[in-house]
Amino acid sequence: MTSTKSEKRAILLMVICASLWSIAGIFIKLIPWNPLVIAGFRSLISAFVVLVFMHVAKMKIKLNRFSIVSGIFIAGTFFSFVSANKMTTAANAIVLQFTSPVFILIISAIVFHQRFHKADLITVIVTLFGISLFFFDKLGTGSLLGNFMGILAGFFMAGMYIITGRADEDSRMSGILFGHALTAIIGVPMMFIFPTPITTTALLSVLALGVVQLGIPYVLYGLAVKHCPPLACSLIGAIEPLLNPVWVFIFNGEAPGMYALFGGAIVITVVTGWCIWRDRFVAKNAVNKA
Repeated sequence: MTSTKSEKRAILLMVICASLWSIAGIFIKLIPWNPLVIAGFRSLISAFVVLVFMHVAKMKIKLNRFSIVSGIFIAGTFFSFVSANKMTTAANAIVLQFTSPVFILIISAIVFHQRFHKADLITVIVTLFGISLFFFDKLGTGSLLGNFMGILAGFFMAGMYIITGRADEDSRMSGILFGHALTAIIGVPMMFIFPTPITTTALLSVLALGVVQLGIPYVLYGLAVKHCPPLACSLIGAIEPLLNPVWVFIFNGEAPGMYALFGGAIVITVVTGWCIWRDRFVAKNAVNKA
């Protein structure tokens, strides 16, 4: 498989991954548990899914700097985002988490001395603008600490994309496994602190979250990131918040406002255009090098 075909396949996997990530709101609303408990049980089930995949794919569990650090970044993303949702508005938390492309540009430039094209910078700026516009009518000042936790989630997410993208296949999937296991170790015991009523709906919903919304998508992400650069992964990941209101509209009949529609159109257009441009840019460079 050529690098261009591999990248196209990786982008498709990342689109499916982000789409599955977006269904979280549907099931979380059905679970009357503390967010930390939900995150813990969701990750416990997801860790099992990843472990089964690694066994079937004959991957080895590796304990090294890539798997440990990426695991910490993944768990950090989960908990900082959950904390941001508790301390500030949900819209603020989502928008601030998607500062991850900015952090990717900064970290990659300073730490790895990577140079980016002007088109990359413009795409990141316009995408952030589109997401902000998407949640414009729901944005608020929020608490300073809550907003900081949202930005911290963006930093952790950027770190996840960068570290997993540089790891080998076994280390990458091991990092994903460790991240979910760490989240489960911290989150599950919280059920003894916060009220956690056990109902059939809650159990089925958390099972759906663990398998469909987190487990399978992270397996797809682990496969995609090998050929999908961190910046591309983070920009494609912007699909996630855009699809949330789509599911709400389908299941609850709540239509998104004009700002949301306009912001969503901007993000989808600019990210799609950037992917097409990048595909041609990479292909052109490959021909020139040949």
